[in-house]
Parts: sequence; C-alpha cells; structure tokens
Amino acid sequence: MPTYVTRFGSLDQYEKGGVEIIDDDPKRYTFSNIFDVAAHSRPYEKVAVGKNRQYVLEAIRAEGDSDWRRTAHDEFALVMDGEVEVILHRLSPDEEPPEGTQGSIQLGHEPAGPRMGRVVARRGHMTLLPAHAAYRFRAEKPAVLLLQTIEGADTLYRWGEICQTH
Repeated sequence: MPTYVTRFGSLDQYEKGGVEIIDDDPKRYTFSNIFDVAAHSRPYEKVAVGKNRQYVLEAIRAEGDSDWRRTAHDEFALVMDGEVEVILHRLSPDEEPPEGTQGSIQLGHEPAGPRMGRVVARRGHMTLLPAHAAYRFRAEKPAVLLLQTIEGADTLYRWGEICQTH
C-alpha cells in the first residue's frame, strides 16, 4: 500500500508547486500558491486566488494592524499560517456600507458601535466576519489569511502574475 505524506506550507517555507497535466491541454488549468502570493504582497492587499461568479477567495498577507473594514454580507477568514487576532465591533447606523456594496470596504476610523469581541485564530482556524459589523486584523508576525468574500472594489486581480498554466 502506498504511503502518502501531507506537508503543510507556510509563509516561510513552501514549494511553489505546479500542475501535472495528463493527456490534456495545459491551457485548461491554472495553478497559484497562496503562500507565494502572500510572500509577494503588501500587508492586507486582497489578491484573488480563486473566483466563482461574484464570489472570490482572496489571499491576504496579515502583518501589523489592518484598516477597519465593514461589509454588508458575511465573510469568512481562514488562517493558513501564523496567528491573527480579529477584533469585531457593531456598526452604528451611519457607518453601514452604502446600499448595494459588494465586498468589504474601508471604514476610515474606529467604529462607533459597541465592541463585539475578539478572536485569536491560528493555522486552520476559521472566523466568521459577520454582515453589518466592522473588523480589524492584527498580526504580530507575518501570517496568511484566505478570505471568502464577494468581489469588491478592493479585490486585486493578478492572474497573469500568479497563475501557472504549464
């Protein structure tokens, strides 16, 4: 019976990887590595690494404090490497995202609403970022987040730079 070994990547140690095409056209496939994307990103850039209709997965390099963000829909943050603190506040009525806003947007100041709490998440932990709340990420050391969200104005597309097609 074959033996399989699972190797977890990290921001400090990962293999870029590749795609093995078996009897097919490599142009039908793409591959990107979230650790490689995060290693080449500025803190808290939201770089799309997957897309399905309006939904995106964004690779985020967490380092230091992020800006306060708000969203009209739930988002989910999965810590892929390191440790990230998530601070949550309720929004006051005048801080709500404008009608029809997609994705998260910067709030521009500390939220006026009451603090909801905080989560300290490590590799493999997923945190709900609830709709109509504000959140801020904090990471003492560089970490990697995978954010499930809806495509928004701050979603960056770098397919030509991050995808390997052969």
